[in-house]
Amino acid sequence: MSNDEFRGALARLAAGVVLITAEEPPLDENGRGEDVGMTATAFMSVSLDPPLVMVSLRNDSRMDDLLSEQPLWAVSVLSENQRHIAGRFAMKGRISDRLLFEDIAYTRGGISHAPLIGGALATLECRTEQRVPAGDHTLVIGRVLSTSLPSTDGSPLTYFRGRYRQLG
Repeated sequence: MSNDEFRGALARLAAGVVLITAEEPPLDENGRGEDVGMTATAFMSVSLDPPLVMVSLRNDSRMDDLLSEQPLWAVSVLSENQRHIAGRFAMKGRISDRLLFEDIAYTRGGISHAPLIGGALATLECRTEQRVPAGDHTLVIGRVLSTSLPSTDGSPLTYFRGRYRQLG
């Protein structure tokens, strides 16, 4: 089986789209850390008791490096009208994360201090419980510390056959 065959088979599995965010610790005690974000489709609920979720991060990605040191992070479940946010944070060779957040409405999580995207269907603040190496990715399992439902309108943004899609 080739990588393309494997990728093609899994492209037929629809996935919800989330934005994983975290605040990078400041370089000194007088500064503020930089916000970092990453679009993910490999995100799922793991357990209700305790409340656990999991995200798969490509090894040596900026988010993988950050979450190996920063235990607090957040998840924004994107709505169908937030495709532009998903695309922006999924770009390879993109500009700095600081500029990516510049014109996006968000609040700062009370626990994680990570950006929580305005208009998201749901947001979660998490603390890493476990990191599991898995091939060229790391599975990060996080305990959910808080949740909110910023928007009750709209449907989820999904990813299917290599494109963002809407239900219906």
